[in-house]
Amino acid sequence: MFASLGLDESCQLAGELIQRAHHVVVFTGAGVSTSSGIPDFRSPGTGIWSHQDPMEVASLSAFQKRPRQFYNWFSPLLVSSRNARPNPAHKALVKMENNNIVKAIITQNIDGLHQKAGSINVVELHGSMEQFICIRCHKLLFLPEIIQSIQNEEIPCCPDCGSILKPNITLFEELLPVQAWNRAVLEIQSADLVWVIGSSLSVYPAAQLPKQAILHGAKLIINTRSSTPMDDLADLLLPFEIAETVPKIATGLIGSD
Repeated sequence: MFASLGLDESCQLAGELIQRAHHVVVFTGAGVSTSSGIPDFRSPGTGIWSHQDPMEVASLSAFQKRPRQFYNWFSPLLVSSRNARPNPAHKALVKMENNNIVKAIITQNIDGLHQKAGSINVVELHGSMEQFICIRCHKLLFLPEIIQSIQNEEIPCCPDCGSILKPNITLFEELLPVQAWNRAVLEIQSADLVWVIGSSLSVYPAAQLPKQAILHGAKLIINTRSSTPMDDLADLLLPFEIAETVPKIATGLIGSD
């Protein structure tokens, strides 16, 4: 493992590892979106969970028992994510996907910024803020259909049966969506390099995916500002600003526009 290197040398090494790989899978967490103005969850002092207990606002039982409190927490997050724009890291990943370097992005994020940037093969492990589902009849609706209720600070309800709508995201106490999980596992099984960007690697079962890749021989690059439980397993650590590091690696591999 290479550590304590400067940005330029680290990005060069990352580029060499990526060039030698045949199936690069990127695994992203909240840190990839902080430069877009969306706070992450676990950074000390600034992360969302520094100020709120996730089980009190973002668990399935909290939603079921106190939907008003849930939406008081969720609505501002939804608005900030909806207004956010992809940052240079998102755009660089698109560039690498378009050049057949990155094969897939597995994301823990629910903000949709990878798709806004133009990424195609994105696996959303924890769902999407763009979708809402009725807790009774399971009707699926999309954000534009219910945004007025959110803006009016109302609890959105199903137009068919009148029951409460739940964002189609994975809350604490819920299982991951089966289809997304299966897609992610297939990508990990094919990966010979996993590039972790902005994930604390502390939320399971999602965090076990990079470890699964290592077990079958894949290389691991971790690009986060803080340490993770898998740092000792990484072939390269990139403890630099993500919005600077990812574009720099992309430019080294592809060149500038």
